[in-house]
Amino acid sequence: MSNANTTVVNMVVNGQKVTGSVPDRKLLCDFLREDLVLTGTHVGCEQGVCGACTVLIDNRPARSCLMFAVQADGRTITTIEGISSPDGSLHPVQRAFHENHALQCGFCTPGFVINSIAYLEQRDTSEPLSEDEVREHLSGSVCRCTGYTNIVRAVVQAAAEVDGQRAEGGGE
Repeated sequence: MSNANTTVVNMVVNGQKVTGSVPDRKLLCDFLREDLVLTGTHVGCEQGVCGACTVLIDNRPARSCLMFAVQADGRTITTIEGISSPDGSLHPVQRAFHENHALQCGFCTPGFVINSIAYLEQRDTSEPLSEDEVREHLSGSVCRCTGYTNIVRAVVQAAAEVDGQRAEGGGE
């Protein structure tokens, strides 16, 4: 239902059904941050270049600053707040980022973590993961504080655990 300026949206965000009335031109990142108070989704460049606003939409990474909230109607959204297990244990990528000191100021970290999770869960595991492959995949995210070395190490470390979990679960 909508009028000239607002639309009612229904979506699942971090496993919870959400309904809201949003201005037709409100960005998804602003809806997440302002209306749902999920402030882990950061807004950097507002042009889809830096990757800080990356979320999963139907399990695929997407820049929430390039999408209107109304476009997410009926979709499943996962933000950085929805990555850890219900018991509070960290996702392997989050744990690896912590163990490898793969963050500095932390502004870009949610986007890197989300992007890395999607990449590791969707990649072909028949070939070993190389640092060059990780660097290429993460080239769409920008960090101004680190030299990316620890970020790449973290993703490679997390890959071993994620790949093992996929193999145990009957994945690829």
